[in-house]
Amino acid sequence: MSIITLISDWGLNDYTVAAVKGHILTRMPEATIVDISHTIEPFNRKTAAYILKNAYRNFPEGTVHLIGVSTTESSDCKHIAFKLNNHYFVSADNGIPALLIEQTPPDKIIELSVPQDSYKFTFSERDLFAKVAVHLAKGLSIEELGTPLNGFYPGAWIVPQEESNKIIGTIVSSDNYGNIVTNISEELFRKYSKGKTFEIMLHVDYKISKISNSYEDVYKDDPVAIFNSSGFLEVGINQGNLFELLSYEIDNRLTILFK
Repeated sequence: MSIITLISDWGLNDYTVAAVKGHILTRMPEATIVDISHTIEPFNRKTAAYILKNAYRNFPEGTVHLIGVSTTESSDCKHIAFKLNNHYFVSADNGIPALLIEQTPPDKIIELSVPQDSYKFTFSERDLFAKVAVHLAKGLSIEELGTPLNGFYPGAWIVPQEESNKIIGTIVSSDNYGNIVTNISEELFRKYSKGKTFEIMLHVDYKISKISNSYEDVYKDDPVAIFNSSGFLEVGINQGNLFELLSYEIDNRLTILFK
């Protein structure tokens, strides 16, 4: 099975996505290409890592994931391929690979030495990453692609701040409906709640004092908080766009006050 996924901040308004897909299909017409997302906020590595981290495990083992966010190569940012949980990734070593790692270290990390298909270095996803992705999707050895590395450039999630009666988290992602995902895990919330009342402080006019099971648990246009399938606090408005309404941005803070 030859599956190659794409995740990027390219958007869909120009030729970029099509060019990368065309380059892959020229080399491997039988490849199955799956778009994870192309609407990542430009250069937002944390959101890209969060989305990919929660998407890639749903694909068959052996899937190749091409990461097209912040890919400019430099002395501090190598181009790499790595194997993790029997999946392959092609990326810049820009912090996103490190953010994908939980407890399981990667099996292999390779600094790419494969020549690009162009003498210009402004479109590495097409001119290098696509070639590498096809190599891996064909089942060829990752070791043939370059030199082994021992680790990644560090990337770190922002850890929620914990105080005696509050948790201060940050927004890590927003979906197409304007619902926001925070870095506050259900485990951390339960540690503090233990029968206490609480308020999720969104705005002077928007406070939430209960955790729901779904968005349909509240009336239309009312705010709602759930723990999503990844185990993190997600807040939104039933049939509304909280992210736009409150002019939120990624990395904005969100406080839960316990009483």
